[in-house]
Amino acid sequence: MLPPIDEIVANFELIDDWEERYRYLIELGRQNEKLPEEAYSDTNKVQGCASQVWLVTDFEPQGDRPVLHLKGDSDAHIVRGLIALITALYRGKTPPEVLSTDAMGLFKELGLSEHLTPQRSNGVRSMVERVRHDAQAAMAV
Repeated sequence: MLPPIDEIVANFELIDDWEERYRYLIELGRQNEKLPEEAYSDTNKVQGCASQVWLVTDFEPQGDRPVLHLKGDSDAHIVRGLIALITALYRGKTPPEVLSTDAMGLFKELGLSEHLTPQRSNGVRSMVERVRHDAQAAMAV
């Protein structure tokens, strides 16, 4: 199970070496919830990523409000770690909270913005936009 986002951020801050940060990111990716086989579909595939990425966003009732349950996978280890970061950041948030969360700010704060290739940065933006789009759709229901 993925640790909370605050714990992930604190761990990142303790690691100075970027090789070690990448290893930590890959380890986070290994902790992602597994996708069922049927989730590897064109519907769940995120466009705009150099690697193959699948995201499944569900807003499940929790009390009187729907909260996000996000799962994802990729064919690239580091991208799986990026999915884990996004999952931990948005986990348990309502659609309005998802829309007000600055995911790109987190990636900048962690130093990932300057250490990812432009293709990976574009992929992160595509994943974040997908989650935000799904949150907007959930609010429209």
